Amino acid sequence: MPDPRFFTVAGPFTLQKLATIAGAEIGPGTDPDTVFTDVAPLDAAGPTDVSFLDNKKYVEAFRASRAGACLVHPDVVSRAPQGMALLVTRKPYTAYALVAQAFYPLPAPRSGVAAGAIVDPTAEIGEGTEVAAGAVVGAGARIGARCRIASNAVVGERVEIGDDTTIGACASLSHCLIGSRVNIYPGVRIGTDGFGFAMDPTGFVRVPQLGRVIIEDDVEVGSNSTIDRGAGPDTVIGRGSMIDNLVQIGHNVTMGPGCVIVAQSGISGSTRLDHHVVLAAQAGIAGHLKIGAGARIAGQSGVMRDVPAGTEVGGSPAVPMKQWFRQVTTLGNLTRGKRSRLKEE
Repeated sequence: MPDPRFFTVAGPFTLQKLATIAGAEIGPGTDPDTVFTDVAPLDAAGPTDVSFLDNKKYVEAFRASRAGACLVHPDVVSRAPQGMALLVTRKPYTAYALVAQAFYPLPAPRSGVAAGAIVDPTAEIGEGTEVAAGAVVGAGARIGARCRIASNAVVGERVEIGDDTTIGACASLSHCLIGSRVNIYPGVRIGTDGFGFAMDPTGFVRVPQLGRVIIEDDVEVGSNSTIDRGAGPDTVIGRGSMIDNLVQIGHNVTMGPGCVIVAQSGISGSTRLDHHVVLAAQAGIAGHLKIGAGARIAGQSGVMRDVPAGTEVGGSPAVPMKQWFRQVTTLGNLTRGKRSRLKEE
């Protein structure tokens, strides 16, 4: 159960209200005015809690659960324990996310500039925005309404931030334009110099990085990730994209809407990701490539050539997924044969 020292529960909510929030239908034989007070996992939920089932591996836990209500797919309605109220939806996990947000809404910013924050007189701070102790806002910066600038974050000169955006503790922003409803987690670095230099035997020569970072609306950037500014063209992160912790995005990279970049992945400079590309953990993408819409890159893959739209690739160097599985299977068979021969000797 969520620790009340860190999380404040809202509600309670009637079953009818929860159905409206989740976009779900109430199962038969249930009182829509029944009240629920919290969310909980299947194995820990009680009679006033709401849970969910989104994976058939947990059907037995569902059948044994004491949850008062559960968000379920129509396919498993018949397997519900007696007396459990059902909220029926074809997207139980999405519905659960909406219900959990209702029970645990983000707290509103504490409007105002805290003692100990440093805000340049030429900076513009929107109505309802919170600037916490230790934060620094540079000259000419523009921050929208209802934003939260956490402790020791640095918003550089002339940076622009849209409405309802959160900048986490110790994050630093320079040379960037940030959209609305963006969540930048602690320790993120946005707009630092791209890794650009001319190689010369007498000594490497830095190339000035003269572009910006553009982060569109509804993006999340996970803790300690870095997004370099462009060398001339901009680095662009498309709306609704989700970037996990410890991700490196190089200069001039362009990401379309709805991309997902999982932890410890790296994207080299000038590579273009079309919309809804997925990079699993520790994937690496070489520079100047094009990754087509909806492509999926397996964990720890090394991508060295363009990936067509809708393709799934894996391995290093990355190849189509079926080919990668054949390679892994063949190698496994070869090594098993070698081990058998060694035992015989």
